[in-house]
Amino acid sequence: VQLQAFGGGLVQAGGSLRLSCVLPRTITSVFWGYTMSWYRQAPGKQRNLVASITGNRSTNYADSVKGRFTISRDNSRKAVYLHMNSLKPDDTAVYYCNAAAQSGDDYWGQGTLVTVSS
Repeated sequence: VQLQAFGGGLVQAGGSLRLSCVLPRTITSVFWGYTMSWYRQAPGKQRNLVASITGNRSTNYADSVKGRFTISRDNSRKAVYLHMNSLKPDDTAVYYCNAAAQSGDDYWGQGTLVTVSS
């Protein structure tokens, strides 16, 4: 089972993008039980956490994106979003969506490429 992530693309430095990720209907567990996260992996580097949001909307951000990125979720649509503003070339990476539950369920999206040109 893979999450459906989309919204990446090419943007100039200083621009904005919004990434979206939807939990497939085949995952029948209640959406609010999942902590939803965005990770990113730049070429030649490890995958790192960008932001996460719990079912009660508690959020956590990597220091490098604080004040520029906002994570949100729509429990009725089983969706999570990453609003990215003031993008920098260093934000260039493949962005992955993750859904993790306390039960141990853990799902990943296929990744969406974000390229920020200088």
